[in-house]
Amino acid sequence: MKTLHVDTGREMRGGQWQVIYLIERLRDATLLAPEDSGLFLEACKRRLDVRPLSFSGLVGVPRGFDVVHAHDARAHTMAAAIPSIRLVVSRRVGFPVKRGVLSRLKYSRARLFLAVSQFVAGRLQEAGVPADKIRVVYDGVPLVEPAHGNNIVALASKRSDLIRAAADTSGIPIRFVTDLWQDLATARVFLYASEMEGLGSAALAAMSAGVAVIASRVGGLPEAVEHERTGLVVDNHPQEFAAALQRLHTAPELAAQMGRLGRQRVETKFTADIMTERTRAAYHEVLEC
Repeated sequence: MKTLHVDTGREMRGGQWQVIYLIERLRDATLLAPEDSGLFLEACKRRLDVRPLSFSGLVGVPRGFDVVHAHDARAHTMAAAIPSIRLVVSRRVGFPVKRGVLSRLKYSRARLFLAVSQFVAGRLQEAGVPADKIRVVYDGVPLVEPAHGNNIVALASKRSDLIRAAADTSGIPIRFVTDLWQDLATARVFLYASEMEGLGSAALAAMSAGVAVIASRVGGLPEAVEHERTGLVVDNHPQEFAAALQRLHTAPELAAQMGRLGRQRVETKFTADIMTERTRAAYHEVLEC
């Protein structure tokens, strides 16, 4: 099966890593991405079949592919304008879907939607997408060596104001990171504060490393992090994050137990291999229609 993957993101975010993990595990997969994007450069580095993205180039390419997979909203818009293709669309964000005439037309072009969580699937249904055109395919992450350390870490790009306020309230230092996988290796607790998440692949990365997670109670995050089992899910208030942080900081054995259970949860539900198999199954559904 030959698949064409389209992603327009300029930065290397969680969705772009999902594209990499997927294409690495598929046969005959080709990627179109902006030539100056982090995804394009990462795909080149890994010697994947990647080509510069342009709309004129995209129009002439899909005829040789069995399935075209759009991985972000702009890619969906571009691919929806091309007739006679089998289009699969990933929806990874938790924000409501637009309901205008053009949006409805765009969404009618996809054969199947891959929602990153049950929460996102619900958003699609609210916008009028039939349930039988939606499949939930959770993000997947690699399994890494369990972390060994006591650092408390958080992403600098996600609600750092809230995290800093929680650190001030609790009196517990927090390390802001930019290279998540590297810094998780020395972590004990990972804080993930967000206004909205489709699922939260960074939380899955922490769980893969056996690190307990404190996460916002928004979007699909409660589907990734089991409250009181693999971490703590709290409202977006500094006091709530501070209380959760204080609890795990003063009970390292509880944090360690949550980390172990989080690792097990990733192994059974959120690996990159599982994500790939469920995506491949969706492709076969589209081909059989």
